[in-house]
Amino acid sequence: MISDTVAGVWTPRAQALLRVVAGLEFLQHGTAKYLKFPVVPMYADFQPMSPAGVAGVFELLGSILLIVGLFTRTAAFLMSGVMAVGYFLVHYPRGFYPILNAGELAVLYCFVFLFFAVAGPGAWSLDGLRHRHHRRWKPL
Repeated sequence: MISDTVAGVWTPRAQALLRVVAGLEFLQHGTAKYLKFPVVPMYADFQPMSPAGVAGVFELLGSILLIVGLFTRTAAFLMSGVMAVGYFLVHYPRGFYPILNAGELAVLYCFVFLFFAVAGPGAWSLDGLRHRHHRRWKPL
């Protein structure tokens, strides 16, 4: 059993680690679409003005914000919404169950991002630095 003290110290750090890893994994979708790296055959005919193109902007910019922990709650909320919309537009028409419609990753990203929208960035974030700076500043 983990003590409350140990959990109190390590929970924000584990949350930050999940934030960074989820952001790095999600970033690959945006870089594959817009930067053609890594090369993904499915994106060979990628159209920037398509719904996938709009999602790609969120994948690029939102992931970077998530990785560094800047405007985390807002970025994560928007990315959660993008994944929910993506699930219902792309996967749900193929069938109800995510395991059958290849929507498992979309559902997982949606709820991981929703977690960060509610819980915040955890440790090691620019949001944390911003909040510490604002608490020290006292107007005249």
